[in-house]
Amino acid sequence: MKNIILLLLLCMCTNVFSQSTFTLTAPGGKLEVNISVGRTIQYSVSHAGDLILSPSPISMMLDNGMVFGLNCRLSGSSTKTVNQLIETPIYKRKTIIDKYNELTFNFKDGFKLVFRAYDEGIAYRFISTLKKPFKVKDEQAVFNFPSDYNAFIPYVYGKYDTFEEQYFNSFENIYEYAKLSAWKKNKLAFLPLVVENMNGKKVGITEADLISYPGMFLYSGDTANSLKGVFAPYPEEVSQGGYNMIQSKVLSRKDYIAQYSKGGVEFPWRVIIVAEDDYQLVDNDMVYKLSTPACKDVDYSWVKPGKVAWEWWNDWNLFNVDFKTGINNQTYKYYIDFASKYGIEYVILDDGWSTARKADLFDVVPEIDLKELVAYAETRNVGLILWTGYYAFNKDIEGICKHYSEMGIKGFKIDFMDRDDQLMVDFHYRAAEIAARYKLMLDFHGTYKPTGLHRTFPNVVNNEGIYGLEQLKFEHKVVDLVTYDVTFPFIRMLAGQVDYTQGAMRNATQSNFRAVSSEAMSMGTRCRQLAQYVVFESPLNMLCDSPSNYMEEEECTEYIAGVPTVWDNTIALNGKIGEYVTVARQKGKIWYVGSMTNWESRSLEVDLSFLGDGAYQAEIFCDGVNADKSARDYQKKIMDIPANRRVTFTMAPGGGYVMKIYPREN
Repeated sequence: MKNIILLLLLCMCTNVFSQSTFTLTAPGGKLEVNISVGRTIQYSVSHAGDLILSPSPISMMLDNGMVFGLNCRLSGSSTKTVNQLIETPIYKRKTIIDKYNELTFNFKDGFKLVFRAYDEGIAYRFISTLKKPFKVKDEQAVFNFPSDYNAFIPYVYGKYDTFEEQYFNSFENIYEYAKLSAWKKNKLAFLPLVVENMNGKKVGITEADLISYPGMFLYSGDTANSLKGVFAPYPEEVSQGGYNMIQSKVLSRKDYIAQYSKGGVEFPWRVIIVAEDDYQLVDNDMVYKLSTPACKDVDYSWVKPGKVAWEWWNDWNLFNVDFKTGINNQTYKYYIDFASKYGIEYVILDDGWSTARKADLFDVVPEIDLKELVAYAETRNVGLILWTGYYAFNKDIEGICKHYSEMGIKGFKIDFMDRDDQLMVDFHYRAAEIAARYKLMLDFHGTYKPTGLHRTFPNVVNNEGIYGLEQLKFEHKVVDLVTYDVTFPFIRMLAGQVDYTQGAMRNATQSNFRAVSSEAMSMGTRCRQLAQYVVFESPLNMLCDSPSNYMEEEECTEYIAGVPTVWDNTIALNGKIGEYVTVARQKGKIWYVGSMTNWESRSLEVDLSFLGDGAYQAEIFCDGVNADKSARDYQKKIMDIPANRRVTFTMAPGGGYVMKIYPREN
């Protein structure tokens, strides 16, 4: 009798924790995720019969010893299919097709687990249904690849020995192309990251809807072909410090990664994007689709993206003027006049308008009269944006936003956050929410990649988290931006918008380039700079060079000033990571096409059949015949678009090509 009872108990335990397998397939049928639920939770991903991810465990460890995903008791599951349109106020297309299948698991252990399958990728997230406050000690996010593939790895910049040192970084770096097995020991990489897979497919890893939770880094553990998530612990002691005392340094951390004063929490989506061709990565909407929509009751019609005349990159460097240039009203009035002449919407006052080391945004330097500048700019239909360091802005977000909104300032460029632990992620949300109340736009510079906050708060009009043209001002920071320019659109732009700050009028070949801080130049050709305004997704887009240089280059300046920054539609036409990329974007009846190559001269044929019926002409900027020696050499042409919609063009080494296509008048 005792043996029978023991056998029954064993059977009951086996049934409680037996593994059950579920399959979720994307609407198109190619992409599939298999989820095993029981004693542990694992998932795997396949695409058209190719194994993309091998079984990979996921879980969340709480402070009370509970683990979401270990010995879990499934109480039920449900599925749904969604096919809807998302109307976007500020984005690379007006309307997004949001089509997916969803599988939700309900557990008796205080949580849910949701999987979504789109044709372009899969995503999952944990949801707490607990009733009491709790802490998250750690999260297990694993990505097991079936073989030792190559990856494009954005390691945290610098020589660090510990993870703690790497948690403080600018989220900027070039990509190292290496086998997963060659991952550098004890090195973290930030997201997004792309791994090559079988049959030429690419796999992008990132996250979406990151709200009140630390961002995810990746590293390679002891298991071959595997990447694991790691998260900055919650800050315990923080002090003012860093550059000009405008940063916040973490002195010590807690033994958990996140804390909550309530039980119910939706955690970030873990996103796995799958592309059959490289160029599909350039135009992906998953992060936007997965993120929390803006509140329907809030009016964001006042948010006006556009272009910005910017003085920091060109070192306030004007010529043929009768005043001493620098941080003073005369200089900024000149920038305002320049912006007004070309229809540029904004001028930024970057580092220096307020007393730096005090980190006090109410303490304006005596050389600047902000009220006078605002009034002057308003008469010329130009708005002003103020730069600030994180520490100064965080001291009194409400007071600062109220004061400068009432003065007429249009937004802030906030810099030097350099962390993505829970405290800093909370700052981004709080800053966006308060700024929205005062109708102020935000450009988050010196920060982590976007994770969908620009959907939740459309006044977040740009993010850095990228190597930009600023790297070329300083000898010790110079990197190969030409190769980077045709790499990051496939990787970093998976996350969203970029604050790259293009527009250089001094252009250099590979052999001629040198770093000059006060008269900076770009790597690659003039047409490459023009193409970046089309290829890069950037709702608030800088003109980085001096007005004096722009006014000597009338054709190029008029083109740049006329390029939209938000779009009705976007189509990636071709591309190969690290080699070339071509993107088409539409605004009204006009299409813009931008293309760039690496340091190799390249001829490409593009298919413009998306234009549909009718006759079209194009205004073209192409590399000049001597652009391989003099990178500023270009030609401007007008051409008819052929009936077969095929156009072939050639780019110089480090070159670019742009077309502005419009219906031809009869």
